[in-house]
Amino acid sequence: MRQEILTGVERRRRWSDAEKRSILAEVGVNGARVADVARRHDLTRQHIYQWRAEFRRRGESLSDETGFLPVEMTPETTVPSVAAATTPIEIVLVNGRRLRGIEGLSPSGLAQLIRVLEGA
Repeated sequence: MRQEILTGVERRRRWSDAEKRSILAEVGVNGARVADVARRHDLTRQHIYQWRAEFRRRGESLSDETGFLPVEMTPETTVPSVAAATTPIEIVLVNGRRLRGIEGLSPSGLAQLIRVLEGA
């Protein structure tokens, strides 16, 4: 009877949430596909899809970075109301989807709609 003992690096690796987010953030950068990123990190594509689903299921953001945008306050009299706007409202999401015809939606309803569409 012959027995073989394998030595070397343990194959099962543990990834922290920060490492997972960093790897997930590489998808789409400079046209990188899921398969490209998986190959670069010696993973299967399924790992990336599972991690993405795990973060969405927990309702967590996929990026560690929180950004702020500059805001300029103007007098209320110069801001046209949404009902008086002559051009239709259109919002383009990060994933390329567009929202149109959302004039009567409450801010909380709009935020929920955006979260759902960005997660899809």
